[in-house]
Amino acid sequence: MPDRAAHAAAPTAPTAATAATGRADAPEPAEPRLRHVQCLDARGLHRMAYWEWGVPDSPRVVVCVHGLSRQGRDFDTLARDLVAAGCRVVCPDVIGRGRSDWLADPAGYAIPQYVGDMVTLLARLDAGTVDWVGTSMGGLIGLGIASLQGTPVRRLVLNDVGPTIEWAALQRIGGYLGQPVHWRTLDEAADALRAISLGFGPHTREQWLALTRPQLVPDGDGFKPHYDPAIALPFRAITPELAAAGEAMLWQGYDRVACPTLLLRGADSDLLSRATAEAMARRGPRARLVEFDGVGHAPTLVAPDQRQVVREFLLAP
Repeated sequence: MPDRAAHAAAPTAPTAATAATGRADAPEPAEPRLRHVQCLDARGLHRMAYWEWGVPDSPRVVVCVHGLSRQGRDFDTLARDLVAAGCRVVCPDVIGRGRSDWLADPAGYAIPQYVGDMVTLLARLDAGTVDWVGTSMGGLIGLGIASLQGTPVRRLVLNDVGPTIEWAALQRIGGYLGQPVHWRTLDEAADALRAISLGFGPHTREQWLALTRPQLVPDGDGFKPHYDPAIALPFRAITPELAAAGEAMLWQGYDRVACPTLLLRGADSDLLSRATAEAMARRGPRARLVEFDGVGHAPTLVAPDQRQVVREFLLAP
């Protein structure tokens, strides 16, 4: 049976820092540093942006990877928690999103390319081991890396995603992904993004604006989404038959994962079913399953109870 996350306030940053480092005077986390790494694709080279938090030489490295149409600043709140606990936190903008380049060939917008890019990033980080927090698509990328022989992934957090992805959810996402839109103001954009993201669960207006701002890029007298619309092309090419073949490969990869694994699920998720989540708790790494009431696809890891579950899993001895 899944754990139910308590809706209690998370420990304050000094408490988390003391638990991880033994010091009550850990520095307050600063803003992230924007860096880039050069990666290989079928047409040549591209630059992937990543946001780096904390002390660069910290031995505890956490890589946080976002969902399909999002970007690395989604993890700002969680990153501040982890930095206060002594971690170095790296949040890439997957290629085609945020500050990263766009691919010349849209066919490259797929998990194999993303896994290759992340392997290049991990080499740049020069860390012996890393912990991985992946939301939706970011979880599938992490699953791909954690299933490799000799993987550096020490602990894996899969946020509302698994080997079986519900077809109805793919159709829902395909209904808005890559569509041409233009918003005149930040508030208009925030309201529009909220309408297609109700599964993210309750947020204050301040929290939602913080999640919205990095999602926008100037567009004339307003804004548009901060991603390449062409990411929708390979997504829309998925058929039920291709999805079934991909599911079989993902289960094979999941069964190869050997590291401790935490599976988060929005109790109302339409992408990760309860049946799939329970199967993931029984096989492969036998993930610890935690569900969040009042949330669908996908928890944003902004709410205190969500952050506390992730923090305690990553910082456990």
